[in-house]
Amino acid sequence: MEERYIASVDLGTSKMAVCVARIQDQDVQVIYYRETPSQGIRNSYVNNPGKVEDVLRKAISQAQQELKIKIQQVIVGLPRYYVRQETASASMVRTDPDSQISEGEVKTLKSMALEEYPLGDSKNEVIYGAVAQSFSTEDSLNELENDIVGMTAERLEGNFKVFIGRRRHSSNIDTVFNSMGIAIAKKYFTPGITARAVLKEEQLENGVALMDIGAGVSSVTIFKGKIMRYYAAIPFGGNTITGDIKTECNFSSVLAENVKKAYGACMPNKLSALGEKSIQIVDENDIPTAQVTVKYISEIISARMKEIIEALLYHIQESGYATEDILRAGVVVTGGGAELVNCANYIKELSGYSVKIGYPRKFFSFEGCPEAAEASAATSMGMILAAKGDKTLNCIKEAPARRFWTAPKPAEVSSPSAPASSVILSEAKDLEAKDLEAKDPDPSVTTDPSVTAFPQDDRNANVILSEAKDLEAKGAAKGLEETPIELEEAPIEPSVIAAQEEEGPSVFDEYTKEEIAEAKERKKDRKPRTRPKFTWFKHIQSSISKGMGEIFDNMENEEV
Repeated sequence: MEERYIASVDLGTSKMAVCVARIQDQDVQVIYYRETPSQGIRNSYVNNPGKVEDVLRKAISQAQQELKIKIQQVIVGLPRYYVRQETASASMVRTDPDSQISEGEVKTLKSMALEEYPLGDSKNEVIYGAVAQSFSTEDSLNELENDIVGMTAERLEGNFKVFIGRRRHSSNIDTVFNSMGIAIAKKYFTPGITARAVLKEEQLENGVALMDIGAGVSSVTIFKGKIMRYYAAIPFGGNTITGDIKTECNFSSVLAENVKKAYGACMPNKLSALGEKSIQIVDENDIPTAQVTVKYISEIISARMKEIIEALLYHIQESGYATEDILRAGVVVTGGGAELVNCANYIKELSGYSVKIGYPRKFFSFEGCPEAAEASAATSMGMILAAKGDKTLNCIKEAPARRFWTAPKPAEVSSPSAPASSVILSEAKDLEAKDLEAKDPDPSVTTDPSVTAFPQDDRNANVILSEAKDLEAKGAAKGLEETPIELEEAPIEPSVIAAQEEEGPSVFDEYTKEEIAEAKERKKDRKPRTRPKFTWFKHIQSSISKGMGEIFDNMENEEV
């Protein structure tokens, strides 16, 4: 079987990690992992695309030279801060109450919930991801997704967690990679996939709080029943600790970071003889310039770590999942901050939970890349794990063309006065079968037939195109060839993958050929609807008039 490659980029506040894995059939091997000091990133989001590009271009070039490959597309993580958590729900009346609930119907319900969710500021916000929480029928309440499939019911309802971030933080990532000429194959909202990389199935099932202590952001993600139930983040982490050491000891930022990594520890009273050791700083002429004890460094670190841990414990308390009978697996801590000496013991002392350090599980080989097995690499390993199931993804091949709407040639328009802005593709009929049907309000205007069947790489067929604007300015005036016009920004991050469960269907999964065939067979025997058909045209008509270009309803598993 042809080997393929997955390249991931973790844009962290203090480091950018480039990772490449080689996949051949079921064999996955991490063949490259390097961390480079970051520039232009603040609290895990791209603040200065120019600086980020400069550093990342060199990092990717180094990987290409060492591996002798050309990376043409990557998977990348979305920011962890400035993300808010909301709830969404949707319900449907089934046409055949005596038939079994299918996975297709569950996916349709998920799509409805995402599309229905009203963003308060759609210009500045975008949906990063969503996770199904429970499903109910008239006879059963709060069932898991795997349990609801196969039941019979007249009405199906679903509840979801929706994670909303800033559009600018996502578009800045696009700006960086567009300037480099590298496509973004997938974007992930990383808390869920990081959990997949470090947590065991029994921990996810019995209840666990995953603390991820990064450089600029620390977060807590709670799982119960293998479902992501809660997420919160604070803008403090390892960089704050480094800043404290720099200020208290009058060190440079680089020296403070090196001292933290080499001698950093929590709980100074537990250091025994090590605490009395002194660190002597010398200049380039070997002349001593400063001296500080390891215990004093530990006191500085512990003071700041206490604030970070207590803030995360507060969020656990606010989640409603704080009791030990819910969090039976206690707390798992990962990220760069987890590598501080006594970090796990300190969290245990402050919280009373059992605490373990979360290292990437050995789902695949790390030979030659020992750094990939460290806690700081958990997010990179999670992205590789989430993407390896997509057999179409090969990061050394050119990415598929992005979706475009093609303006008709002047000869195809029978009436010169017919406004091209009247070309609108209406809702997708029969979501189960995923058949896109184009409706043209103006019969004098024709569209490229590919519009009605473009590839479903973003895992949903409910794509609605807005009115075409200013075609003459875009080169569609008389006498010019067809001009592709890129779709406008969607309210749901198009490439987001929210992979929460290790197995089973997810919010972003595509319909399989078998599911489509099954849906078409059911359609033949379908009873007349007893309610008006669900339509999206009315739902988004006001948005179209304001210029919304398209709505993606594709939220896969974990982009949460």
